[in-house]
Amino acid sequence: MEKRVYQRRFDIDWLRTLAFMVLILYHVGMYYVADWGWHIKSEETFEFLQNIMLLTNPWRMSLLFFISAIALALVEQKYQRTSLLKLRSVRLLLPLLFGMFVIVVPQTYYEALDQSLIEPGFWAFWIEYINPNTNLLKEHHSPIGLLTWNHLWFLPYLWVYTVIVLVARRPLRELAQLLATKSFHPLVLTISVVALLAMVWLLLRADFPSTHALLDDWYNHGKYFLVFSTGYLFASQTNWWQFVIDKRLYFLVVGIVCYGLAIADRNGAFDALAEAYQTSLSLQLLYSGILSLNHWAWIFCVVGYAGAYLNRPSKLLNYSTKAILPWYLLHQTLIIVFAWWLRALDIAVSIEAVLLVMLTALGCGVGYELIRRNRLLRWLSGMKPVEKS
Repeated sequence: MEKRVYQRRFDIDWLRTLAFMVLILYHVGMYYVADWGWHIKSEETFEFLQNIMLLTNPWRMSLLFFISAIALALVEQKYQRTSLLKLRSVRLLLPLLFGMFVIVVPQTYYEALDQSLIEPGFWAFWIEYINPNTNLLKEHHSPIGLLTWNHLWFLPYLWVYTVIVLVARRPLRELAQLLATKSFHPLVLTISVVALLAMVWLLLRADFPSTHALLDDWYNHGKYFLVFSTGYLFASQTNWWQFVIDKRLYFLVVGIVCYGLAIADRNGAFDALAEAYQTSLSLQLLYSGILSLNHWAWIFCVVGYAGAYLNRPSKLLNYSTKAILPWYLLHQTLIIVFAWWLRALDIAVSIEAVLLVMLTALGCGVGYELIRRNRLLRWLSGMKPVEKS
């Protein structure tokens, strides 16, 4: 097979940055949204936030897997498989361990404190948290005690999918070449992945609710690995990529229509259909098709608009690309810590929410500046070593 020349896609870097910014806003929303469980909750919650957050809820993490796979397909042109696997392992697993033992701890601490399960005292709690044989909060233990990865679940999933794809790189490359040489119409490829995801939704979602625990999360694996492998193949299909860019407005319209149907269904517009859902295969196929179409329409929409307008470098992009992993590691812990502190001030929720977003962004920025200036913290946070001048 002809060796491809590495070409950086700045639009993918921009999308990664923007997706993580949306993730911060989404997790701030989790503190205020009514009826959706989270680590701690505001004393004032709002049901209307559900409809807003459902715009990105079905596909926001899939987008990250999709663009991560594109980035993998592009960067693998520069590395041997073993070298790339070693690099990705360091960049994903070290931050995961650092996050689990250090960064995530306040999330578990304040969650337990909020539920009156423990007495105040962070350092005493941390000692118990890292002890796999602790008797503290026995009913909340996993096989490794209180230790958890919480919002960092994306990292082990991404590592596992990366390993699978790198091991199967040869047949995947052959498939990519086959798709290109047979000149499959991009619409056929798009319909194919929509149908595949609909089948995953139909066959796995009811029996395997989301756990983010890696070993028993089969619906999420079916969805996210399909998205990841599609992204890996998509990177080499220039016709498909250009089709997505050219048809971005169509994907936007489809996404808006599907989102509107989902909100209408959620608010009781189709109660008669909902009652017949369990016994009607045709309704199950219809629902799974609409949900899958909504999922892919938004992913292709944002990829299309990014390809049309954001495939260019900038100083801001250069900075944010390096900062994004530390920001991801820090953001949810900072949201929870600042939310806990702000709650005690008893200020208007509108002001509190703005302050929470600003403090989280400021904390991520300061945290990144501290991390990038320290060799050990850079290494633990998955950043590249400082290049010698």
